[in-house]
Amino acid sequence: QVQLVESGGGLVQAGGSLRLSCAASGRTFSSYSMGWFRQAPGKEREFVAAIRWNGGSTYYADSVKGRFTISRDNAKNSVYLQMNSLRPGDTAVYYCASERRAYTVGTYYSQGEYDNWGQGTQVTVSA
Repeated sequence: QVQLVESGGGLVQAGGSLRLSCAASGRTFSSYSMGWFRQAPGKEREFVAAIRWNGGSTYYADSVKGRFTISRDNAKNSVYLQMNSLRPGDTAVYYCASERRAYTVGTYYSQGEYDNWGQGTQVTVSA
C-alpha cells in the first residue's frame, strides 16, 4: 500500500508563489511516474502536471504551462510542484498521485492512470 502525503498549501495573493510537496512511502518510489491533479469547488478533478519515474520527462496542462514546474527527488521519495504567478483560478485542492504501473507514463493526464492518491492540500489565491 502506498501512502502519499501532500503539504505546502496555503493562502497567497495573486502573482505569488507556493511550493507543494508530496512524500511517498510503501513501494519503490523511483519506479513510478507521479502526477499532480487539482479540484476546484463545484468542478471535476483535473490534471495539472506529471513526471516520468526517472524525472526525464515532464508534462503540463496548458493552463499551468510556463508557470508551474514539477520535479522529484527519488532519494527523498518526494515529488514537488513549484507554482509561480498564481491566479485566483488556481484555487483548488491539490492532490498528488502515483502511476499504477512501474516504469510507465501512460495516459498521464487521466485519473485512471493512477492508483494511489494523497489526501490533498488546499491552495487559495486571493485577487
